Amino acid sequence: MPPSPDPGLEAKAGRLLLAGFRGTAIEPGHPLERDLAEGLLGGVILFDYDMTLRRPGRNITSPDQLAALAADLRRRSPHPLFIAIDQEGGRVARLKPECGFPPTSSHAALGRSGDPAATAAAAAGIAATLAATGVNLNCAPVVDLAVEPDNPIIAGKERSFSADPAVVAAHAAAFVRAHRQAGVACTPKHFPGHGSSRADTHLGWVDVTDSWIQDELEPYRRLLAEDLCDAIMTTHIFHRGLDPDFPATLSPRILDGLLRKDLGFGGAIVTDDLEMRAIADHFPLEQALPRAVQAGADLLTLGNNVDYDPAITSRARRALVQAVHRGELAEECLDHALVRLRRLHDRRAGGDSLRTGT
Repeated sequence: MPPSPDPGLEAKAGRLLLAGFRGTAIEPGHPLERDLAEGLLGGVILFDYDMTLRRPGRNITSPDQLAALAADLRRRSPHPLFIAIDQEGGRVARLKPECGFPPTSSHAALGRSGDPAATAAAAAGIAATLAATGVNLNCAPVVDLAVEPDNPIIAGKERSFSADPAVVAAHAAAFVRAHRQAGVACTPKHFPGHGSSRADTHLGWVDVTDSWIQDELEPYRRLLAEDLCDAIMTTHIFHRGLDPDFPATLSPRILDGLLRKDLGFGGAIVTDDLEMRAIADHFPLEQALPRAVQAGADLLTLGNNVDYDPAITSRARRALVQAVHRGELAEECLDHALVRLRRLHDRRAGGDSLRTGT
């Protein structure tokens, strides 16, 4: 396939964004109309619940509605679009039975079964649902270790397969393989590990300096050895020993150093939501976005579901463009990110290559 024409700087910046929005359809005048039509967006992330309005039905009401929305999003974009969702299973599932979707099992329940084949079957059901409705990127599986039982966001929500890294890796591998068979990419998360924390990065700063252990890297090592990391999602934890200045998502030492150089990962790095309080309370969006790219991130998640801003994508593009113009962010970093994202589309999120095993 010949290379695409070099997009303008605004388009380059936009294609690094994975943004949330409000609405079950793209109606005339919707804030995403221009973004999609002019190729100014890399992807969207969908939610079933609107946290600002405190009501369900933000983007998802039924399988037919979701399929129609995904098809319309793809039709409007001149380039391949990531359509992402958090469908881990159990308590973290945007596609719920009350909206007509199949029930799912949590990672913890599957891990307790002791049978990766059961996880493969459960993940195949999830992946089939995603593929049928047009979702091509599942922000899962969770490969955090359940080493801290009082962790409110990982162990507390039944999101970890186990405290044993070998068990986590085995079940995560089954989960990813099942998704690949359906043509859906995955993002093992949350690098470099959120399972040892005693607090929630959604709510504020989380320092794991005294609790994080090297075993939290082991699932990534094992998945990478089997070429089972389509992409990897970061976490916003802070570890003074890994980086004394920045949380993981904004850390060159952790993303470019530990993940890329030490572990050898050459694929796409996806950030957790940059509007979570661990980032937003300490780094304004205009700082966080270019810092994340400079650190090595490729796809920047803006859930837009904490404080809703219909103009968030234009703000984000402007922040990245201005950082380039000020000399704070090399345009080459955007170019490298775009290459990795295109590779993810071509190899993983396109469907046919996965199903044929190429």
